[in-house]
Amino acid sequence: MTYPQTNTDKPLIAVPMGDPAGVGPEIVAKAVADPALQDLARVIVVGDRGIMDQAITITGADLTIRSVDDPAQGSYEQGILNLVDLANIDLNNFQFGKVSAMCGQAAYDYIAKSIDLAMTGKVDAVSTTPINKEALKAAKIPYIGHTEIFGALTGTEDPLTMFEVHGMRVFFLTRHVSLRQACDLVTKERIIDYVKRCKEVLETLGVKDGTMAIAGLNPHSGEHGLFGNEEVKEVFPAVEELQQQGYNVVGPIGADSVFHLALQGRYNSVLSLYHDQGHIATKTLDFERTIAITGGMPILRTSVDHGTAFDIAGKNLASPVSMVEAIRLAALYAPAFRR
Repeated sequence: MTYPQTNTDKPLIAVPMGDPAGVGPEIVAKAVADPALQDLARVIVVGDRGIMDQAITITGADLTIRSVDDPAQGSYEQGILNLVDLANIDLNNFQFGKVSAMCGQAAYDYIAKSIDLAMTGKVDAVSTTPINKEALKAAKIPYIGHTEIFGALTGTEDPLTMFEVHGMRVFFLTRHVSLRQACDLVTKERIIDYVKRCKEVLETLGVKDGTMAIAGLNPHSGEHGLFGNEEVKEVFPAVEELQQQGYNVVGPIGADSVFHLALQGRYNSVLSLYHDQGHIATKTLDFERTIAITGGMPILRTSVDHGTAFDIAGKNLASPVSMVEAIRLAALYAPAFRR
């Protein structure tokens, strides 16, 4: 992709700081200080100035904070961290690596503000940092994670999660449910619905050519019912009906080979039938560069796909690679979402 040459034309990406007690602020500081990002995007951070001051000190990032009320007021030059300061952390009661209601509420507030900026067209996309589910619960936030928050605040009933790493794209038929529940959710109707919506997400991102593959659920896709009949009863019929409707989709393809084939370019995407099936494939390939993209919403959201890493928070040990990659992908796909 050829990126815009003038600063004001580069995609403007909002980055909520994440749980203050985790590594989010550190990876944000390191990413914003990375000169490579200057050629890709403009970044506006949503967070707390006291915490970001700490993060800059801890990481040694060559940055000066510029507090703004609106992204349009930012100065998007090397060495400047533009910040919408929500001032919602009491440093006297703050500790790195600790679950707290204060930090859970703050993390939610940063996300909500970033979503508002995107929904009102003040930024082109949002790239999120790690939050902690226990901290959200402690703050009585009624959502388990990012996807649910984005769904609620954008009015999207069932957002789709797509992972992208080295050009391989993976969707997920099920997310945070038990493996037993995931197997029960592999139905013809659900697969048909998901493939159609996944195709819509791909087209929005500009991916209009190529074939989607459905991963098998059982070893060797069940060997025609020898060990497991989900493929025979649900997956094959779904694929046949989709093909009859004109969708370029194949499957089931054995999960031991489908991701490799997608990486080689045979398929433009894979529908993983349960959470860990696709997570293992992508993260084993490149853990740091596996980026989550939430689709089916009126705005674009990319995200690092690692946690708050409370054990190393405040120690300058967290790598910014995933944060930089999340912003890069947001900048790549943002033009399709500009208002």
